[in-house]
Amino acid sequence: MAAFHYAFKVKDIATTRKFYIDILGCTEGRSTATWIDFDFFNNQLSAHISDNIPELDYCGKVDGISVPIPHFGCLLTASQFKDVQQRLENANVEFVIKPQQRYKGKVGEQLTMFVFDYSGNPLEFKAFSNPEEVFK
Repeated sequence: MAAFHYAFKVKDIATTRKFYIDILGCTEGRSTATWIDFDFFNNQLSAHISDNIPELDYCGKVDGISVPIPHFGCLLTASQFKDVQQRLENANVEFVIKPQQRYKGKVGEQLTMFVFDYSGNPLEFKAFSNPEEVFK
């Protein structure tokens, strides 16, 4: 199994469940009153309550677009990408960077979109036209 584990800060468990389970369709793993784990597209997210969530910096410049740093996300298939896009749109989640195709006709061509979860964490979802070009 090649998966990642990422622990991050959230404001509360209730809105975190709503975003990751109800909207994104993740399944819940272990949880307590102060943290909750999710199966995030076969990766383990561990959300921990904090009242000290740092401000973002839009220092990332990708294909002429400023992106929030830090951020995390997931590489998806095109079908999964469209499903997540639809789920976000149906829940009226505002896109930080609207779904778009980046590097069209070039190596690394991909679909990408950014949203904030309900604690203000930026997430990017990507789908590469050719999965063999992820690191090219």
